[in-house]
Amino acid sequence: MSSFLRKICFIGVLFVLTVSLAAQDAAVRGGEGIDFGKMFSGTPGMFMYLIVLLGVVSLVLAIVKLFRLGIKEKFDAQGFYLKLKGYIKNEQYDEAIKVCKNFKNKTMGFIFWNGLVSFNDARKIGRKGMDLRQILQNSFDEASMQKIPEVTAGLHWFDLIAQVATLLGLLGTIFGLIFAFNALANAPEADRTRLLTEGIGTAMGTTGLGLIVAIPTLLIKGYLQGRAERITDQIDEFSVKTINQINYTIKD
Repeated sequence: MSSFLRKICFIGVLFVLTVSLAAQDAAVRGGEGIDFGKMFSGTPGMFMYLIVLLGVVSLVLAIVKLFRLGIKEKFDAQGFYLKLKGYIKNEQYDEAIKVCKNFKNKTMGFIFWNGLVSFNDARKIGRKGMDLRQILQNSFDEASMQKIPEVTAGLHWFDLIAQVATLLGLLGTIFGLIFAFNALANAPEADRTRLLTEGIGTAMGTTGLGLIVAIPTLLIKGYLQGRAERITDQIDEFSVKTINQINYTIKD
């Protein structure tokens, strides 16, 4: 659990650090910090709120997926396979099924449990040879098709959030510039330069905030995608090894 908390802290720090760097850069260049209150209350304010909402949604999704991939799916696949291999060599399939049953809450454990139960039932009723091998392969494939999509489920939302946050930022900038230029039409000559500068600065803030949300979201998605791929690769590798090991024991 401590490892999970460290990863959650990493995700939170990533968001905060991105915002802090953006604000610090503005302060160094302009001598003043970013007036976020003015941005949120100005014309682009609606877009700013939407972008922040997307950032919160992204953070919640990241925590949920990190719990699934980092805690729920945490599993010693190599040790699990080696334990099963000993039982399979001795054709102790009931014992192998008991081992898998203890890990049914893991994706890999469920797939192996389902495959071995179907195979053992078919073996007990007298199926042999190629027919039994086909039953074994089909039961592993069926369980994999059922459970593996759950590992990668929801990752596409990170791409969508990043794209929408960026586009909302650009849209907020466009609307902000339109209102800024419209305001110049009725402004006194002496105030026009100041109003134009403030209007452009406020409008560009939405683009900046959109990128601030999009960049960490894509980084988090890449990290979670890597973990999901490692899990599915392990399932594929040890499924093939287990099926081959069982096939060696099947008599034609």
